[in-house]
Amino acid sequence: MRADLTVVNARIYTMDADHPMAEALAVCGGRIVSVGDRDAVRATVGPDTEELDAQGRLLLPAFTDAHIHLVEYGQSLQRLQLDQETSIDAVVRRVAERAGKATPGTWIRGLGWNRNLWQGSPLPTRQDLDAAAPNVPVLLDSKDLHAAWVNTAGLRAAGISAQTPDPPGGVIERDARTGEPTGVLKEGPAVRLVSDHIPHASLAELQVAIDAATCNLHRLGITSVHVPEGYRELRAVMDLWHRGDLGLRILWMVAAEQLPCLVQAGLTGGFGDEWLSLGPVKAFADGALGSRTADMFDAYETEPRNHGVQVTSTESLTALVGECTMGGWNVAIHAIGDRANSRVLDALEKHWREWKTRGLRPRIEHVQLLAPQDLPRLGAMGLVASMQPIHCTSDMEMAERYWGRRCSGAYAWRSLLESGAHLTFGSDAPVEEPSVFRGLYAAVTRRRENGPPLKGWYPQQRLSVSEAVYCYTMGAAYAAGQERETGSITFGKRADLILLSEDIFSQPSEALLETQVDLTMIGGEIAYVSK
Repeated sequence: MRADLTVVNARIYTMDADHPMAEALAVCGGRIVSVGDRDAVRATVGPDTEELDAQGRLLLPAFTDAHIHLVEYGQSLQRLQLDQETSIDAVVRRVAERAGKATPGTWIRGLGWNRNLWQGSPLPTRQDLDAAAPNVPVLLDSKDLHAAWVNTAGLRAAGISAQTPDPPGGVIERDARTGEPTGVLKEGPAVRLVSDHIPHASLAELQVAIDAATCNLHRLGITSVHVPEGYRELRAVMDLWHRGDLGLRILWMVAAEQLPCLVQAGLTGGFGDEWLSLGPVKAFADGALGSRTADMFDAYETEPRNHGVQVTSTESLTALVGECTMGGWNVAIHAIGDRANSRVLDALEKHWREWKTRGLRPRIEHVQLLAPQDLPRLGAMGLVASMQPIHCTSDMEMAERYWGRRCSGAYAWRSLLESGAHLTFGSDAPVEEPSVFRGLYAAVTRRRENGPPLKGWYPQQRLSVSEAVYCYTMGAAYAAGQERETGSITFGKRADLILLSEDIFSQPSEALLETQVDLTMIGGEIAYVSK
């Protein structure tokens, strides 16, 4: 077999335990056909074989982001970015600037506001936004995407008033005296009361967002993504797929409400090809820490009456797991708080024998806080823990404030790995940036990037660089049921590869933040080269 391409003079970390290191490889037809030393690869060279000299740089399997809102991330690149604003007034000034340029009939969209950065952590109000945009409807998503801040014009457009009841699983914040909506909506069912009234982006606009996201992800060394988004976004992706224009390999998490239609159509998990496959069914057990809607056994430290929100009951979760198992679908259930994770574990345990027999791989998304008695259960059942390391360092001060001593079970990567659970990592972009190197830094240090050189927050939960890289490569491949196709530099696997500016395995952890992707390759084709 004659190779299309050889890569030589590289430091190849294969992520293959049987052959961990190599110096050269060959690619033919988008697959790896030889890995080893230069002599072994030379045997595949023909007259038309191209050669890439890595000049001693580190070569890795390309990264997977195992939890990213792909289309929303692409759209966020055009919206107001509010995650660095440290006061309500600063956000309002940004909205006022955008309102001065707004055309009639449009909405102002933004994301990233974080009350935990504001002195006293006040909840914003619609009146704050009304001062900046009295006539233009405004919807600003919070950093954790579990709350939205809306002005009066936005509430009016959605028909929300004091008489509007809270939707199941959502909360309309209200003035304690008048009962009028304050402008803050918590959790998806409540946010959708407004967002469903915003004119939908066209198919072409969604595809522009996908293209923008794809370019950024290639630059970051990401060639595969696991995406929990909705039906319209899937239509845009499928249109690109049918045209052969997808630039990423996508595992699509199907929303639970879409399951009956898919079952009726006779589809099962895994339908698709190497570019797009339908993956687990996504459901929500609870909310988020930032909005204090994560479902907790005990109340939040500063809010003695608040135990969070049970977005989906344990009974409904159990029924969903059973339905998915019988239909051959994995599940991916969002759980942040300790009670939410415990309830999800209960639901999965009810059907453990059935889904184990069928070879299914259920996953819990986020797994941010586990009660001590629940931590071993993920490993005992062989579950996938889909986590986002950057959440740990972003949220650790907030977690201390609201969870207190319970934080000993927060973001427990080392304990989960040792329990036998299967770890996979992502970013949750646009909640966080999709930089794998920032995620790796968080995983191996558990400290803020610009913070003091301390041991890190609960340092016993840190991972080594190689363990953390595994979570973005082979761990993600396992979570998708694709470990025979991708995740390591192994004979026969897809030639999805990245060349790095630094050897991250031999440098201090701070070097992770300076590392750049010099080249990204998908199926043996170069998708990105640094300038």
